[in-house]
Amino acid sequence: HQLGTPLSSLYGWVELLREEKDDDFTQRICDELESDVTRLRGVAERFNKIGSEPELQLQKLEPILEQVVNYMEQRLPQLGKDVEVRRKFDSSTKAKINTELFQWALENLIKNAMDAIKSTTNAYVSVKTHRVENEVFIDVEDSGTGIEKKFQSEIFKPGYSTKKRGWGLGLSLTKRIIEEYHEGKLVIHHSEVGKGT
Repeated sequence: HQLGTPLSSLYGWVELLREEKDDDFTQRICDELESDVTRLRGVAERFNKIGSEPELQLQKLEPILEQVVNYMEQRLPQLGKDVEVRRKFDSSTKAKINTELFQWALENLIKNAMDAIKSTTNAYVSVKTHRVENEVFIDVEDSGTGIEKKFQSEIFKPGYSTKKRGWGLGLSLTKRIIEEYHEGKLVIHHSEVGKGT
């Protein structure tokens, strides 16, 4: 409820602004604000789900992946980065997932991939899906700084971070969401310093 009350107020303020100013620019800004407030409400709901048994439903992954990748791609200019975002999704791939938690895990992986990019020469983040029998693989790849071998086993531990800010919980939560809640596996398939992960 500590997040719910101010979020409801923000919806109200956006509607007031929308009614007060009828020009295209203000309307576009209101749409973006409303989208971000809705996203914040989703984040609050995600925290409520941690620790409880999530409901998993069989659903197509492509629309969910597309939504997450599009959202993250819109944030790239704000990071001051010119990065090609590549996507290749198998439209028939389905899996049993909890949408909110699954989106959160993907956002964390894609955000880390984007943050790892320091040079924007031929910079890219790639998200691909493929199936092998009954298993679904989601590969997130970047052209970033890479991870030294000695740190590869550390990055999923709570508190580990290479960033100046943050608590180092993103990847440990992501691993928990994928492995404990979705019975999946989260691993570093390959990483090379200076070439990406």
